[in-house]
Amino acid sequence: MGKLRAGSILAGFAGLTLPLMPVQAALLRFSPRLARTFPHWYHRRVCRLFGIRLEIDGAVVRDKPVLLVSNHTSWLDIPVLSAVAPVSFVAKREVGAWPGVSTLARLQRTVFVDREKRTAVGETAGEIIERLRLGDTVVLFAEGTSSDGNRVLPFRTSLFAAAKPPQRVASGVPDAVVQTIALTYTRLHGIPMGRAERPLTSWYGDMQLPPHAWALLGAGPIDVRVVVGPPVPLDDFTDRKSLARHSEDEVRANVLRATRGLAADAPVEPVRRLEKPAPVRRRKSDEERLAKWV
Repeated sequence: MGKLRAGSILAGFAGLTLPLMPVQAALLRFSPRLARTFPHWYHRRVCRLFGIRLEIDGAVVRDKPVLLVSNHTSWLDIPVLSAVAPVSFVAKREVGAWPGVSTLARLQRTVFVDREKRTAVGETAGEIIERLRLGDTVVLFAEGTSSDGNRVLPFRTSLFAAAKPPQRVASGVPDAVVQTIALTYTRLHGIPMGRAERPLTSWYGDMQLPPHAWALLGAGPIDVRVVVGPPVPLDDFTDRKSLARHSEDEVRANVLRATRGLAADAPVEPVRRLEKPAPVRRRKSDEERLAKWV
């Protein structure tokens, strides 16, 4: 039954997607405004086809440019986030070379960045700022990679340099805001997932995309909890590090609430941030201490 379900979903996905790709390509050329919203309509139907059931707490601001900072666990995050609001993504450069996936990413106006080179991240700043200036909602996966779904990895502050470059955002996009999004896959076939089951929905490490997608689509309906944080003016943050710290703390707390089945406003104990260990000082030998006085 799992193979039959996965095959039926893939056939439906192809039947939905292939005819609409030329439509989005035409909108990109002739109607940029509709090109922003059409993928939102499309991905809501993709989520329904995949059996993804959304539980959304909060809302993405629609009348201002928004930087959305999210955790990242699966390829499913793309249709889920795009079903929540009309968005564009910041993706690693390698995605632009993946067969099939790269075409869909470009149709959704994805910004590609080489995350391994700080200079390249800085060069991408201009494009992200221009997107915000045009009123776009841009999604940044701040961990720089995907996790197993049970935790939030430390946010990479270098990735925020493209959204918060010195002396540029304040003058370029004065009304831009930042919101966080915490994604947690909570149920499979209506049954709550614990720490042992949640990695089944996650795509991380050296997993290959085709077999993982095939197995996950055949597994059954999936519930995902999406918690959207309140908007904060981007100019309120003095630099990329303060922006990253605020975003990580808020996403980590909301993921913790979701994994524990708590309400979005339930108090949780703060999670200690991973800090670099203090350098170990080598104890001087008796000979070295003696040599000081000789």
